[in-house]
Amino acid sequence: MNQTDPAELVRRLTELRTEHRDLDLAIAQLAELNGRDELQIKRLKKRKLLLKDSIAKIESALIPDLNA
Repeated sequence: MNQTDPAELVRRLTELRTEHRDLDLAIAQLAELNGRDELQIKRLKKRKLLLKDSIAKIESALIPDLNA
């Protein structure tokens, strides 16, 4: 996997966004069904934040360097 290949970065970005969206739904469902499982909800939220950071890094890598 070439991390500088734009096509590969876009594919990875799509995967991360899908996982981020799925976690959002899972957190909402878990909160509705069993709001007492705070530990699991916190773990999912932490994973979601890590995904958000990864998404931001890839989006930044896809922006062309104007100083080049």
